Amino acid sequence: MFFSRGATFLIIAVSLSFGAATPSTRKPNVVVITIDTLRPDHLGCYGYKNIRTPNIDALANDGVRFDRAFTSVPVTLPSHTVIFTGTYPTFSGMHDFAGNKLAATQTTLASVLQSQGYSTGAVIGSAVLDSRFGLNRGFDFYYDHFDFNRLQESNIDEMERPGNEVADVTLDWLGKTYQKPFFLWMHLYDPHLPYRPHEPYTTQYKDLPYDAEIAFADEQVGRVINFLKSKNLYHNTLIALSGDHGEGLGEHGEKTHGFFIYNSTLHVPLLLRLPDSGRGKPAVVDSLVNLADLMPTVLKTLNLEVPAEVQGQNLLPLISAKSRPDPRSLYSETFLPRLHFNWSELRGLETDRFHFIDAPRAELYDLSTDPGETTNLFSQKPAVAQELRSRLSALIVQQTAGHELAEKTGLDPALMERLKSLGYAGFSGGGAPTENSHTLADPKDRIQIYELFSDAMAESQHGQYQQSAAKLAAVLKTEPDSLPAHYLLGLDYYRLRLFPAAIEHLQRVLQLSPEYALAAYNLGLAYARNGEMDNAIQSLKRTLELDHTNFDAAYNLGAAYLRRQMIPEAIAAFRQATSIAPDNEPPHRALGEVLLFQGNVDDALVELRRAAELQPQDAQVHALLAKAFTLKGMQQEAQEEIRLSQQAQPQP
Repeated sequence: MFFSRGATFLIIAVSLSFGAATPSTRKPNVVVITIDTLRPDHLGCYGYKNIRTPNIDALANDGVRFDRAFTSVPVTLPSHTVIFTGTYPTFSGMHDFAGNKLAATQTTLASVLQSQGYSTGAVIGSAVLDSRFGLNRGFDFYYDHFDFNRLQESNIDEMERPGNEVADVTLDWLGKTYQKPFFLWMHLYDPHLPYRPHEPYTTQYKDLPYDAEIAFADEQVGRVINFLKSKNLYHNTLIALSGDHGEGLGEHGEKTHGFFIYNSTLHVPLLLRLPDSGRGKPAVVDSLVNLADLMPTVLKTLNLEVPAEVQGQNLLPLISAKSRPDPRSLYSETFLPRLHFNWSELRGLETDRFHFIDAPRAELYDLSTDPGETTNLFSQKPAVAQELRSRLSALIVQQTAGHELAEKTGLDPALMERLKSLGYAGFSGGGAPTENSHTLADPKDRIQIYELFSDAMAESQHGQYQQSAAKLAAVLKTEPDSLPAHYLLGLDYYRLRLFPAAIEHLQRVLQLSPEYALAAYNLGLAYARNGEMDNAIQSLKRTLELDHTNFDAAYNLGAAYLRRQMIPEAIAAFRQATSIAPDNEPPHRALGEVLLFQGNVDDALVELRRAAELQPQDAQVHALLAKAFTLKGMQQEAQEEIRLSQQAQPQP
């Protein structure tokens, strides 16, 4: 009996020991949730009364709410780069949402945690964070999966993923990996324009579509939190929730974000729930903090070394209130006006009391009396302005790397077309972001033109080409040398089949920017549709000189050569297209067809079989394969291809 009782006691003790040790001795999990375009003053936990965000509010109640958190740049990709590298755009070189990629040498939060044995997964809600931009580094699982097929426009509105789908994939990944330490990044894009609220929030917030999107995002946050609680993981998980930037909502004339650097778009919510520390009530930190601080804070919480290049600050001392923070100045920038419109960039400095914006007409705001930044005190407080300008210049020097780290990727036609569907001006119309150029137009003087252009871009994206063209003509009355306006107007005229007008505007783009590969590409298409094959060939050849990755230019160059009966040149162009993009079907089909009619049946079969693998429903490919097999005397295979051709659908 004694032995039996002792054995039972031992079994229970061992069982309890192992059962209790699992959550407490394993490394804490890390969950980062970013919600795009989220203003803190539209959340319940920040005092907003017109919305219910119970899940985000509960997270704030369980952790730390930072009342004065800011991004360094109000654009999705560079802001997330700040979050996951702990460095500022002046260091990373990630100033914008296109044409650059995170340097392969730069450390990310995911790469650090991956090296420490964490399972790492990210689920992305928008194409602006596609893996081609480099933020996938360090993730075992990076769910972007956006379709950038240049040859189809049917997927233009598929460049964002609704939050419920993001949460579905997130929960599926968690369900497979939660039994070992994990790092999860879930990105919700829903509050971003264009607003497409889901029920019941569409009805509940009938006249507040932005709030409806936020409430929907809150529901998805709750699904992840509930999973963590159901698996007894919540208490051992570090959870951070933040916006990447805010939204203008009409303040300062800005409907969206990225054009200005007022606090309407720089101020973001930031909530942090640490693994259980015994603190029983929520904390509020009102010191200035930056999204660059998130990475070092996470690593310090996990007792991991912070990479030397990280520029953000560990926030744990602020949370514990063991020390008073030193006065801090936060850097901000936007290069969108410079890079896309050749207007001046903006750079700013935020202190506890003042916000200074360096512009052709500089701005100074006293946030203690003017939180809405409506009264410019630059001329009234010249000494303060000069001090902050000097401090800004010193901060730029201090934070800048010896050279731009970001890799340049060019402007991919498919990506730029798709970004337009999200309201991004995917055009390269300005200069490089070097020193401030106060000789350029002040964005304050161009906000109405920018908004008019943005409306024209939205109309163009939704097939309203006449309306778009009318607005662009109005833009050109004020900005006759506006490269983006000429470019988009050229595309509108192309789609209206007004090819001579399209050619005129695209030629003007290349006069203004001779190395603009996308303009050369679209000009080549316009020449071809206008029957000017020699000009089309020259323009498409020039495109490939400027951007050797544009497989669509190579494909259309082959088609233009065929129209001119230049068969060897057409074959070479189609081969170039297949080498650039081996998984793109049309060049394989075209190459196979040309080879077949040249009598090169064996090589034609190779290309046509590859085309059939890539697009099994292409009736034309199967018909061509039937001809090839017939020429080879393979009647049974030919009959099968005829059957498949009759069942399939014609392809463009």
